[in-house]
Amino acid sequence: MKFTRKAHANWKGTGMEGTGTISTQSTTLDNAQLSFKTRFADGVGTNPEELVAAAHSGCFTMQLSFLLNEGGFTADDLTTEATVTFEDGTITLIHLDLKGKVPSISAEEFAATAAKAKEICPISKLLNTTITLSAELL
Repeated sequence: MKFTRKAHANWKGTGMEGTGTISTQSTTLDNAQLSFKTRFADGVGTNPEELVAAAHSGCFTMQLSFLLNEGGFTADDLTTEATVTFEDGTITLIHLDLKGKVPSISAEEFAATAAKAKEICPISKLLNTTITLSAELL
């Protein structure tokens, strides 16, 4: 399977005082505000690190669902929080915090399947940083 997806960013002005927008092909983001404050403070809008966290948590969780299905399991609920750490101009760490309800699976098999999903998820493979995982079976 091969496909492409697009997003568009626009910026006007300086790095600190300028403003920008981000839009996605699906229009889920449609001229979402981007600024120095949305990235480095508590401004209203989004930022690249938040978008990486969203992409990674979504990709990992979906990959895990596929792997669980291959093993004969269907999750009642999988929730992943991705925390991106930005330090001195570099994303130095992404931590995936997974909580899942999966009937009939052992905690060991759940943890092993989650670890495999972390390794083979396309976004994990794309990123050049340390990725850690905690997995809790509820």
